[in-house]
Amino acid sequence: MKELLTDEKTAVTENARAVLVGLVTRGRDETECEISMNELERLLDTAGGEVYARMVQAKETPDIRTCIGSGKVQELAELCRGGDVKLVVFDCDLTPAQIRNLEKELDDGGDIRVIDRSMLILDIFALHATSAEGKLQVELAQLKYTIPRLAGHGAEMSRLGGGIGTRGPGESKLESDRRHIKRRIAALEEDIRNLEAARATQRKQREKSGIPKVAVAGYTNAGKSTLLNALTGAGILAEDKLFATLDPTTRKFALPDSTEILLTDTVGFIRNLPHHLISAFRSTLEEVLYADVILVVLDFSDPECASQLSVTKQLISELGAGDKPILYALNKCDTRPADAIKPADADSARTVEISALTGAGLDALIEKLAEIVNDGKRNVWFRFGHDSQGAAAQLYKYAAVLRAEYLDDGTYLFATADKKALGMFEKYLSEKPDGIDD
Repeated sequence: MKELLTDEKTAVTENARAVLVGLVTRGRDETECEISMNELERLLDTAGGEVYARMVQAKETPDIRTCIGSGKVQELAELCRGGDVKLVVFDCDLTPAQIRNLEKELDDGGDIRVIDRSMLILDIFALHATSAEGKLQVELAQLKYTIPRLAGHGAEMSRLGGGIGTRGPGESKLESDRRHIKRRIAALEEDIRNLEAARATQRKQREKSGIPKVAVAGYTNAGKSTLLNALTGAGILAEDKLFATLDPTTRKFALPDSTEILLTDTVGFIRNLPHHLISAFRSTLEEVLYADVILVVLDFSDPECASQLSVTKQLISELGAGDKPILYALNKCDTRPADAIKPADADSARTVEISALTGAGLDALIEKLAEIVNDGKRNVWFRFGHDSQGAAAQLYKYAAVLRAEYLDDGTYLFATADKKALGMFEKYLSEKPDGIDD
C-alpha cells in the first residue's frame, strides 16, 4: 500500500474540505495515478472545495465492497475524523453499493458524503451551465447517473441539503419516486431533442451560407475561450479553472483574404470523461463533427501537454471526426518551460506556438488557418443545362455560390468549390459565359 500523503492547507470552509482517494490497479502505473489525482484536485478547486489530504491505495483489482478494502477504509475514517472532513472524492467510478458501504463504514452518523470523479464533473457542469440547453443536459446526465447511486438511502437522502456533489436536480427531484424520475427524464430528453432540432436547423443554414466552419476544441483550461476572445472579441468567460465554459459560442471571423469563417468554442475535454456525459452533451460536442476544420488548442506550459493531446485526439476520433483537417495551437508559449518539447502527435507542419493572452503568434495562426481553410479551393464557373437543374440545386450544398446567371443554354453558377465539390461536379465545369461582366 502507498504512504498517505496529507496536505496541511486550510480549507476555505469546513464543508468544502475533502479527502481525495486514488487507486493503482493492474495495468495502471503510479505516475498515471498521480497525474489523474492532480487533475482531480483541480476539479475539486473548480467546484469550490479544497483538499485536506490525498490517499492512494494499490490493489490488483478494486474491492467489490468498498473499492479500496476494509483496512484502508479504516485509515480513511480516522483521517476524516481528525480533519472533521465531510466529503470524500474517489478518482474512479463507484457502484451504488460501494457508495452506500463506504458512507456507512466511514461515519455511523451518516455525515460523510462519498462521491466519485464523474459526480464531481457533473457538479461542475451544473455550476457552470448557463444556457437552457446546457442546464437540461446537465440535469439529464445527473439524473441518469446519480439516481441509481442514491438508491437505498431512503430517509438519509434528506441530508442532501447542498454542497459539492449535490448541485443540479435538487433534493425534491432526488426524493421523488422512480416513476416520477422516469417521467422527468423523458421530458428532458424530449426538450433536448427539440433543441437539437433547432441546432440542426442552424447548422443547415450555416451550410447553405457556404461559410467554412472551424471548431475550437481541446483539453479543458487550455485557453480556447481566451483565444476566441482574442480573435473575435466574443466576450466569453475565460477563467483559470476547468470547464469554466460549457455552452458553445459561434462568432464570424474574417481571414486576411476577406474569407469569412465561423469559429465555434466547444466544451473542453478531460481524461476519463464519463461516456454518459459524452452522450448527454453530444449535440454540443457535435460542433466538432460538423466542422470543416478543427483548431485544437493545447496548454504548452503544462507538463502533461502530450498526454492531453492524446486524450483530445481520442475523443475527437470517438465523435467520428478523426478524418477532419486539424490545426494545432500550442497556447501559453509565454509561460512554457524552456525545455518544453512539442508533442509528437501534433503534425509539425500544422502546429503554431501562440499566446492567446499576449497575442504572440496569432498572426501566424491566422495565416496557417487560412491555408487549411482554402486548401484546394478554386473559384470556378459551372454550367447546368435545363435538364440538370437538380444538380444545380445540389451545388449549393457543397460549394459557396457567389453568382448565378440564367441564360438560354442553361444556368451558370460561379462558386468557390473545394476538392470534394470539384470532383462531384466536374462534368459541369465551364468557361465564363460570353457577355457577362466581372
